[in-house]
Amino acid sequence: MNAWRTAVEEGGLIGYQENWPGLHRSTAAYVSKILNGTKPGDLPVGRPTKYDLYINLKTAKALGLTIPPSLLQRADQVIE
Repeated sequence: MNAWRTAVEEGGLIGYQENWPGLHRSTAAYVSKILNGTKPGDLPVGRPTKYDLYINLKTAKALGLTIPPSLLQRADQVIE
């Protein structure tokens, strides 16, 4: 298991990482607030709210693993 989609595309079994577009949007919101005068110390600490799950079925097959259908349904991307 790793934290990068590209690693799964290159043969890793499963990847789980924060959703980059959502992370970029929240970063832009923080920057906007700071540029509009809010002191950085007055802003709450943020954290990702959405994560993406990637599964490589070719790798699972090579390892002799069966991925449960419930996990496949939750995946954001299944690589075959």
